[in-house]
Amino acid sequence: MSIKILKGNIVYSETSKKLKTCYGYLVVDGELIEGVYETLPECYQDYEVKDLGDRIIIPGLYDLHLHASQFPYRGLGLDMQLMEWLDTYAFPTEARFSDLEFAEKYYDRFVQEMAKNGTCRAVIFSSIHSESTKLLMNKMEQYGVGGFVGKINMDMLCPDYLNEGTDKSLEDTERWILETKDKYDLVKPCITPRFIPTCSSGLLQGLGKLANKYNLATHSHISEDIDEMKIVHDRYPELDSDGEVYDKFGLLTNRTVMAHCIYPTANEMDLLKIRGVTIAHCPQSNGNVAAGIPPIRKMLNKGINIGLGSDISGGYSLCIFRAMSEAVYLSKLKWLESKKKDDFLSVAEVFYMATKAGGKLFGNVGSFEKGYIFDALVLDDSNFYVDQENLTIEERLERIIHLGDDRNIVQRYVSGKKY
Repeated sequence: MSIKILKGNIVYSETSKKLKTCYGYLVVDGELIEGVYETLPECYQDYEVKDLGDRIIIPGLYDLHLHASQFPYRGLGLDMQLMEWLDTYAFPTEARFSDLEFAEKYYDRFVQEMAKNGTCRAVIFSSIHSESTKLLMNKMEQYGVGGFVGKINMDMLCPDYLNEGTDKSLEDTERWILETKDKYDLVKPCITPRFIPTCSSGLLQGLGKLANKYNLATHSHISEDIDEMKIVHDRYPELDSDGEVYDKFGLLTNRTVMAHCIYPTANEMDLLKIRGVTIAHCPQSNGNVAAGIPPIRKMLNKGINIGLGSDISGGYSLCIFRAMSEAVYLSKLKWLESKKKDDFLSVAEVFYMATKAGGKLFGNVGSFEKGYIFDALVLDDSNFYVDQENLTIEERLERIIHLGDDRNIVQRYVSGKKY
């Protein structure tokens, strides 16, 4: 056995309704959680205990939607709507990642910033360029950030310099899959159509076949913007929604994560639940590009799994604490919009989204329940200069969610290894 024992204030979720807290011992065997104990069992008495004092130990945070190739212009163009923003910033910048020297510079910094902000695993758009996408995957493995990375696919309604053509897009994608699917311990390729407007039916059909052939996750955008949805409806008038289009081509499965879902139809929500799709809620970018506020409570009530995403660079912060805080904030606006019918989100719920719900996409991660893989953060909130004795562990965590940042993260573990 390779036993690690951490002692401190332990917080995790079993369900979305209530936080589990314990001042005690977290026992890890190799990369797997053995248990959480208020009193250390006799069988572990001879092992070294790492005493973290008054610090807080939580599961790792998971970012389910972001664009690595948009990292260079984060914080810019946030006074624009989505389609204008794509044409002004996204497409021209993504084209630059054909240059491996440029990609090396920005992907190295991007992955280090993710790690610094406590992200343990993520689902990431790269660009259409296979070589720089492999470079990104190398960086993630190097710095201990796990997850899924996608080479973007587009063959229409995009600038000519990013239009791959259907056949070339599929050929390049399959070649990249074969080169990367068994190469890494922490990182895997995923199928990544940018979104329906930029993908022909032939491309979507081919990507669905690749996802099935290699048993890969799929990552894209769904029902994000009124203008985007009009394009989809005009192209597929016989179908009810974005979801039905993706489903038509075999791209909705229990290994699919779809970002946003701001304007889902009732039938679309039912379909997402049936297929076991995970939704990446991106509160910061939803506001920044004036897309709207998704009906998170309605989707939760349907039983849809929902995690959180930073959506760099529609979002400007890689910190998932920000996403948690802003998810609560936006849910209160939605509560008012619903005439107080759709309850706003609790701290326990957004913490669950950022940890266990997001972790479902990667397997048994995101909790400290027995048998889960050990992804964790150690937090220090002493910089808030408030008497900690008067606060519960839950209150201290809530304050970190709303006020904390990378300065509060002192240790990060992924698959049992400290990075």
